[in-house]
Amino acid sequence: MRLAGDNLPERNAMSWTFDLLKKPDGLPITEGPAWDGEHLYFTHIHARTIFRCDPKTNDIAPWRTGLDRVNGLAFDAEGRLFGCCQGGRSMMRFDPDGKNVVVADKFEGRRLNTPNDLAIDRKGRIWFTNPWNEGNVDQTERQELDDRSVYRLDPQKDNTYTIARVVFDTTQPNGILVSQDQNTLYVAESSFTAGIARELRAYPIRDDGSLGPYKTLFTWGEDHRGIHRGIDGMTLDADGNIVATAGWEVSGPGPMIYVFSPTGRVLETHPVPCNRPTNCCFGGPDMRTLFVTSTQGHFFRAETERTGWAMYP
Repeated sequence: MRLAGDNLPERNAMSWTFDLLKKPDGLPITEGPAWDGEHLYFTHIHARTIFRCDPKTNDIAPWRTGLDRVNGLAFDAEGRLFGCCQGGRSMMRFDPDGKNVVVADKFEGRRLNTPNDLAIDRKGRIWFTNPWNEGNVDQTERQELDDRSVYRLDPQKDNTYTIARVVFDTTQPNGILVSQDQNTLYVAESSFTAGIARELRAYPIRDDGSLGPYKTLFTWGEDHRGIHRGIDGMTLDADGNIVATAGWEVSGPGPMIYVFSPTGRVLETHPVPCNRPTNCCFGGPDMRTLFVTSTQGHFFRAETERTGWAMYP
């Protein structure tokens, strides 16, 4: 288990330069970047829009509007785009014909919290984090479930999904990934509650879809002042390393891209020119461009020496 600040590399192989493609427009939080092989999609939560970027021209245009504060996005192996609808408290699929299809919005008769981020495996199972983010729902909304956990949606032959709770030890899960070999679920525990550490966790995925006890790969500590900000979003490179957004302007190493090995070793860090980076993914023709979003509404790109990995395309 590594602690923030005592395991940062002395230097990086190459410094990443972040080019600003979209400036903040007064509405907070861009999120959920996802690559389809040609375009990069990302959400602007409070603008209620999914944008699409053409990396050949850097043109950015609305792709789907009128949404209820969608956060994380991910493609399945068939190229279908799914997302976490926080305002609508549901998991959704965004079909090419313009339909927005709710695939899950309740567990055991109670409404989901505020689905935050998701990862889809080769079996089509959707793993998603379900914290409670008060800022992304109306003030009249109330949490109905008595947990803030990770859930799994299993596809059925009739195109519906069953839902199961798969973790019982998180308090505010955030970013989530399935490893390339499909054997590990990476989860960011990101609570700011006193006495609870911000952690990068690795849960073994059993054959039946249940999870084994987790290992803590890295921790930002339990400071009661909430002085460190752990992982928000993350993606994978082709070597199985975890590339994550973390940190903030308040303290610590600052807003950062971390590159972790699968065992939690910090391989690289790259400062990001915003207060709080939210999520990232690789794209571009050679999968070496990293796209990054922020709480302020930025959309960056950086050319890297790392090659990203995604199940689709």
